[in-house]
Amino acid sequence: MKELPLREAHCNVNENEPFNPVPGGWSCSEEESAIGVNWGSVSSHKLKPSTVVDLLKDNKIQKVKLFDADPDALVALMRSGIQVMVGIPNEMLATLSSSTAASDLWVRQNVSRYLVKGGADIRYIAVGNEPFLTSYAGQFQSYVVPALLNLQQSLAKANLAGYVKLVVPCNADAYESSLPSQGAFRPELTQIMTQLVSFLNSNGSPFIVNIYPFLSLYGNSDFPEDYAFFEGTSHPVTDGPNVYSNAFDGNFDTLVAALSKLGYGQMPIVIGEVGWPTDGTISANLTAARTFNQGLINHVLSNKGTPLRPGAPSMDIYLFSLLDEGAKSILPGNFERHWGIFSFDGQAKYPLNLGLGNKVLKNARNVQYLPSRWCVANPSQDLSDVANHIKLACSVADCTTLNYGGSCNGIGAKGNISYAFNSYYQLQMQNEKSCNFDGLGMVTFLDPSVGECRFPVGVTNTNSSGFRTHNRWSVICFLLVWFFIM
Repeated sequence: MKELPLREAHCNVNENEPFNPVPGGWSCSEEESAIGVNWGSVSSHKLKPSTVVDLLKDNKIQKVKLFDADPDALVALMRSGIQVMVGIPNEMLATLSSSTAASDLWVRQNVSRYLVKGGADIRYIAVGNEPFLTSYAGQFQSYVVPALLNLQQSLAKANLAGYVKLVVPCNADAYESSLPSQGAFRPELTQIMTQLVSFLNSNGSPFIVNIYPFLSLYGNSDFPEDYAFFEGTSHPVTDGPNVYSNAFDGNFDTLVAALSKLGYGQMPIVIGEVGWPTDGTISANLTAARTFNQGLINHVLSNKGTPLRPGAPSMDIYLFSLLDEGAKSILPGNFERHWGIFSFDGQAKYPLNLGLGNKVLKNARNVQYLPSRWCVANPSQDLSDVANHIKLACSVADCTTLNYGGSCNGIGAKGNISYAFNSYYQLQMQNEKSCNFDGLGMVTFLDPSVGECRFPVGVTNTNSSGFRTHNRWSVICFLLVWFFIM
């Protein structure tokens, strides 16, 4: 298929000057690629947004991806100089696809109000999050392109279409092949992907894909472990003249081949999510996470490219993730709550050079913790009837480190009880009654942490219920406002 001409738009502004619209949109110029991060908020213990933004700035991270348009996060990002990708939840796509009034309202509420002098530098809007995922069974598929068209029209009305780019983060399951050069989009997605990449190209937007070699390893017992990393492999994949020594390059080039089949083989690609968890299962640990993430960063910034794109300029990648999210669903696996390069309280888990000027990660500053006290099993009590209490505690709090392969799996039966009790106690902001457990729990001022098993202390600047439900309520509030203006 003949390659179609590609449009690229890279925008750069002086963060100390006002935004100056030009005819047809905002002025744009070439910019360098960089390492960014995903900032998720599905957490029981959450740092103040201003603390997180300071953490980003201290680590010289210039690009951040949000999964919604959280006003607290966007206010904190104002005047930071950090480029922002905001997200639209999949649940909003139906409404946005059916009404330009709805898309106009969303842009006004979540983009225009922040793109002002001294505001937040919003560069991308992620329209949905992996809406073509096979497990969704096509639930959101038909809404994506109509929502894109309406939102593009709304951005044009706001004179932002040349500055803010619409993108659709896709899971790597959108394409398939046994060899990278034979990559193709799933048959049922061919038509919609043709429409999508045509839209992205005509508006100067990249294709965003989430690539997870860890999940390939986790989900396939036959997957060669060393192929998931960047240290070389004893199981390379030979594809004609090309040899692949790591899963990332193989996955990336499978997408390149799929895009080529549609006539867009040179379309810019951004990695929306990539990373390695540190806990919750046997292959998720600090050593593996550091090895993968450092290898990935070095590989991407080397500009070596991949076999199908040799010597290509470094691409934007957004590490998943900035912080652990202790309230995420563990349906995919217990590791889901442990993707952060920082723990929930902004403390670096391991040394990592992001290639941004600092050789190691810098911890969050001025974190306000609850008092240094923990809830543990009372050694003077009979613990034989503790099972229901553990079940209650772990149904609410995060106990995933206790599972097989987790960092706290080997601390013994009493240790497991204490960990469950303490997780619940911290979640309840150390409420005295929350350590009762019918007299089986007791408060201690001696840190019960053992080796790599850390018994956390919560942070004071948290809103457990509010942060977990922000995304849901933002959807509900938007739909209610839209309903009443119609």
